[in-house]
Amino acid sequence: MASVNQLIGVSLGYVVFLFAVAFFAERAAVRGRRGWLGSPMVYTLSLSIYCTAWTFYGAVGYAARSGMEFVTIYLGPSLVMIGWWWILRKLVRIGRAQRATSVADLISARYGKSNLLAVVVTVMAVIGVTPYIALQLQSVTLSLSVFSGPVGENSFNQPGAAFWIAVGLALFTVLFGTRNLNANERHDGVVIAIAVEAVVKLVALMAVGIFVVWGIAGGIGPMMERIDASPIGEWNIDRSRWIALTALSAAAFLCLPRMFQVMVVENQDERHLQIASWAFPLYLLLMSLFVVPIAVIGLDLMPAGANPDLFVLTVPLAEGRVGLATLSFLGGFSSATSMVIVATLALATMVSNHVVMPLWLSMREEGATVSGDVRDVVILARRASILVIIGLGYLYYRFSGGGAALAAIGLISFVGVAQFLPSMLGGIFWRGATRSGALTGLIVGFAVWVYCSLLPSFGPGSIYSLSMFENGPWGIASLRPEALFGIAGLDPTVHAVVWSLTLNTFAFLVVSLLSFPGPLERLQGAQFVNVFDHSTQTRGWDAAFATSEDLMIMSQRILGSEEAQNLFRAEARRQGVRGHLPEPTQAFLQQLERELAASVGSATAHAMISQLVGGASVSVQDLMAVADESAQILEYSNRLEAKSAELSRTALKLREANEKLTALSVQKDAFLSQISHELRTPMTSIRSFTEILRDTEGLGHVEKNKYATIIHGETIRLTRLLDDLLDLSVLENGQVNLNVETGRLSDVLEQAVVTAQAAATGPVAIKRRHLDEAIHLTTDLDRLSQVFINLITNAQKYCDASAPELTIDVRNVNGAVSVVFADNGTPIAVQSRAVIFEKFARIDDSEGSGAGLGLAICREIMTRLGGDIRYEPAATGNAFVVDLPAPEALAAQ
Repeated sequence: MASVNQLIGVSLGYVVFLFAVAFFAERAAVRGRRGWLGSPMVYTLSLSIYCTAWTFYGAVGYAARSGMEFVTIYLGPSLVMIGWWWILRKLVRIGRAQRATSVADLISARYGKSNLLAVVVTVMAVIGVTPYIALQLQSVTLSLSVFSGPVGENSFNQPGAAFWIAVGLALFTVLFGTRNLNANERHDGVVIAIAVEAVVKLVALMAVGIFVVWGIAGGIGPMMERIDASPIGEWNIDRSRWIALTALSAAAFLCLPRMFQVMVVENQDERHLQIASWAFPLYLLLMSLFVVPIAVIGLDLMPAGANPDLFVLTVPLAEGRVGLATLSFLGGFSSATSMVIVATLALATMVSNHVVMPLWLSMREEGATVSGDVRDVVILARRASILVIIGLGYLYYRFSGGGAALAAIGLISFVGVAQFLPSMLGGIFWRGATRSGALTGLIVGFAVWVYCSLLPSFGPGSIYSLSMFENGPWGIASLRPEALFGIAGLDPTVHAVVWSLTLNTFAFLVVSLLSFPGPLERLQGAQFVNVFDHSTQTRGWDAAFATSEDLMIMSQRILGSEEAQNLFRAEARRQGVRGHLPEPTQAFLQQLERELAASVGSATAHAMISQLVGGASVSVQDLMAVADESAQILEYSNRLEAKSAELSRTALKLREANEKLTALSVQKDAFLSQISHELRTPMTSIRSFTEILRDTEGLGHVEKNKYATIIHGETIRLTRLLDDLLDLSVLENGQVNLNVETGRLSDVLEQAVVTAQAAATGPVAIKRRHLDEAIHLTTDLDRLSQVFINLITNAQKYCDASAPELTIDVRNVNGAVSVVFADNGTPIAVQSRAVIFEKFARIDDSEGSGAGLGLAICREIMTRLGGDIRYEPAATGNAFVVDLPAPEALAAQ
């Protein structure tokens, strides 16, 4: 077995090799021999920075513990690259147009170049990536412990080893990544080194996989049999975890600072994304191809209790393949070092640009025009930041115990950086997003992540007590870290993802809707959302207040004397100006701001240019963008007003309908009372007079005839009421059979008038024009006569004029025949007109003896006949219009 010292020697040799690769790549780039350095394949391999020690070691352990769930970590980025590459293209275009150097720079630039927002994002990124750095330390430490021999044979000090690994990685990163200040300059050396490491870790993992399948299992067939016999082969899916982890890995792929660095900052050509959209998912497929076989063979060969995260090393060692295990160690070492280098470089850039530099400049009373070089301050800040960030990772490793599964640590970090997603995507697609909304959402999501995921990861008794986990703070069970708001039973990772991102997004949307973006936010929003329209149009500076000398002094302090002078000389030659100081034109100021932003961040560069220039001018394109936004707001306001008016009309209709229903309810109650009275009265009379005839002896013929007549009348009254109820029920249910025949309208009216007058309780003068009634009808004449009789009878009962009069008028307009029954009584009250055709409706309970069914029966009859009946208010009285169906009304020949 190879000793630890031998592995350290191999690792140092590997590091020297990477230094040499990076050095020659940078020399070639300086000489203009980029060639393959800028190829899409190198760009694709640089994206493999996503595959850290987690995916090299932890994926196998993840598969051994949770089966096929490890696929979600590869599935999320693959879906982004295949289905959302247009979002990546937009991010790359925005990053290039805004000279964004980091996630914090991008979000800050979108929301008015707010340095406060940049500071919040930077702090969140540092804390969020800290567990990830600890994961790399743990993976390298564990891999070294495997080569140190069985426990007890020697005293391998894991915490001590982790400390020196952290020191080595910090020095390696400082020497490797802070030689150039310009963070937006192409780090050809770093990118090539990452590409080489991508090949190394892929070859190492596939070599172990090939050895396991063909060297141990005996081929694909026997390997598949082992998988089927293993618990890993059982297809058990926790849908909530699969969905949450897939979405989480997709979000982390977009938001991780190291991914932004290689995917956006280091991108040299947007067209590279087209190749990467299929090549990178293919790389992930190859990385995951042998994960399950290695896990299955590891569970079969290794003793119970062996750490499955280390099967990539322990299985070759158990079979005596030291060389293969050493290659596997280099693959894991490559995964860890590449992640640490790029992640700490990205974070150090964020810290120096958005925390250190603004503080340093604010403490310098002389401002940005003082002679001196800021370059050393920026480089020193970045190197110190690298040491601090890796130190935080080491502290997390120590305090968390260093015993958690690698996948669990990685998921904690993923949830933390995923909090950038709502503000990032909202900023590039929604112009209404505001700085206040983004700030609120980030703080809320970050607080929930810290409370529900980061602090609980230290375990009970470290930061949270066991009582805190079980009962919540102060005994409030609804605030338990892993059962927020009383919702228990969720997986801790799913719980943290759902609550943090939900509350983050909700706060972002609500506060953005309630607040209004400032002028610069609106201009930047237009630039971001419509980047493909405005990427060549940038906001200009007012050059009237700037002097070339002041700009040169400031540029030398940040870029360094040589680089600043080269920049100014090149611009002077382009302008055709003698000397080395160009005119401070608007175009030059824009170029200068982009160059400064690449070194100190867009917010700091904007502040420093503003200090010298005094203000920014607004381009016509920006004004048109704002005008377009204002027009959209006005149009939206108009739509809201129209919608409000429509809602008001709907509310009025609902109120009227409610009033109508209330009136009907009252009428129904009155009907029930009336019908009860109407039924009880004749029944009581019949019963009473029947008992008299039965029990009274000696009644004379006259008295018997009198009582029998009363009984007969009450029976007729009861029969009529029951007939009305039955008739209405038959009509409503559509069970009526129509007896269609042909007759004259005059005959039907004459029959109705005679019948109604025969049973009249009061005299009513009836006026008719017989000539107008000479119309032939083909319909159910008996049912039509029933309607006419009901209307004439109502006039007789309810017309309260001193000389009651009913006019029956026939109208014939273009073949449409209507019969109007108009009296001279008191008009029906307006509030009662809407319900007079409803069942149980009676205009005045104190008048008349009807049950309120007559007009309802008339309406049902006319509906069945194909006609209509309606009320028309008259100047002096009431008018009911019976519309006969046009096809049935034929002019008399």
